Amino acid sequence: MSMFGRRRKKQMPGLNMSSMPDMIFTVLFFFMIVTNMREVQLKVEYKVPQGKELERLTKKSSVTYIHIGRPPEYGGNDSEMCIQMNDRLVETSDIVSYLTEERSRMAPEDMAGMSVCIKADRDTPMGIIMDVKQAIREADILNIVYFADNKDK
Repeated sequence: MSMFGRRRKKQMPGLNMSSMPDMIFTVLFFFMIVTNMREVQLKVEYKVPQGKELERLTKKSSVTYIHIGRPPEYGGNDSEMCIQMNDRLVETSDIVSYLTEERSRMAPEDMAGMSVCIKADRDTPMGIIMDVKQAIREADILNIVYFADNKDK
């Protein structure tokens, strides 16, 4: 009779979650190693100027960087200053088209707060900086930030 009696349903064993944290940390470690932290390969050298009243940037996603300095192959000579945007050297006439292209790639909420950070050598002639500022104005960007180091250090 036991053959025709009620059969108990077999229950599925629970899922063992003890190795889940190990897997999460392994994946996290993998992405930390694979991720490239620096986006731009610098082709100019610059000495950071010093300032007294400095503020940190709060939203860096809407910031475009312009590097102004000497090419490294010239060393400490009084050579011509170069302007770098992303991974290429540009002239002041190319800045407007580059910035409008950069603005078109941004999210709509970042477009309104777009700013340009100028990282210039401390010995850069003011004429070059004024030309860059004029090109930024022509691109209709109103926020300009200058990169500097704290003088109190």
